[in-house]
Amino acid sequence: MTTPDIINTIGVSLILLAFLLLQLKRVSASNTAYLLMNAVGAGLAAYGSFMIKAWPFVVLEGVWALVAVISLVKNSYDKTQGR
Repeated sequence: MTTPDIINTIGVSLILLAFLLLQLKRVSASNTAYLLMNAVGAGLAAYGSFMIKAWPFVVLEGVWALVAVISLVKNSYDKTQGR
């Protein structure tokens, strides 16, 4: 197994774990752990895809990670505002 394979496998596993936990109603879509798993998982998958020059997946996973990070920041802001 190559380094990009390992990075992609870890990233995709985190995304799938987050999805599974959401479907089992163990977390909500706004849960910090869920968003972190998506952000880190998608970031790793984007990086692994970049390493193998799989550009459509770099875009897909990069946007996925960006949306998760924006949601994390928004949730953090909402918590500081008492929402």
